[in-house]
Amino acid sequence: MLTVNNLNVYYGESHVLRNLELNLAPAESLAIMGRNGMGKTTLLKSLVGMLPARSGSIQLVGEELIGRKSYDRVAAGIGFVPQGRMIFPYLSVEENILSGMQGAPTARIPNYIYEYFPVLFEMRRRKGGNLSGGQQQQLAIARALVSNPKVLILDEPTEGIQPSIIKDIARALNQLKKERGFSLIVSEQVLSFAMAVADRYLIIEKGEFVHSETQETLDRERILRYLTI
Repeated sequence: MLTVNNLNVYYGESHVLRNLELNLAPAESLAIMGRNGMGKTTLLKSLVGMLPARSGSIQLVGEELIGRKSYDRVAAGIGFVPQGRMIFPYLSVEENILSGMQGAPTARIPNYIYEYFPVLFEMRRRKGGNLSGGQQQQLAIARALVSNPKVLILDEPTEGIQPSIIKDIARALNQLKKERGFSLIVSEQVLSFAMAVADRYLIIEKGEFVHSETQETLDRERILRYLTI
């Protein structure tokens, strides 16, 4: 579904991502894990086109994305939920979701959005800025989903959210992935959430992948050491 080869990203002259290689299978869920400042957000922003790559390749179902604008990547099938959610605080919940449907053949919000996130239906007339952190996260996910992504990317989705809502979001993502058929990439530091959604885990340190695990062979203590050193 998604193939990344020899990806190099810089901030000025600082070499942040170093020759990264990544393959994501159809309907696979991948957790990118690591401590703060190790390159997780930089990687996700480079995938969606918010940061330019100095060199390398990012292909979505064989289609090259390097050099294309973020909105072109969304049109190609990339969905992105940024760190901090970045919903529109002065627009209603309904208007926020519709903003993710620019260019869609219909402006009607799909039924599955409210089925999996019923709180958004209850609050559809309320301004986004008046929602709790967990509700805003569900809104940001809904806004990304209505573009019908092939790959949904979430950056630190559990940040500032209470544990009960985190479990609800994990459950909804797993069910939606089966129903809608997208692949998932999530950047995360909370191992319990990653374990609830991921098939595979990649640990990033100083812009390089240093360890890989699958759900079947997961060494929980080893991953925790990478997160806490």
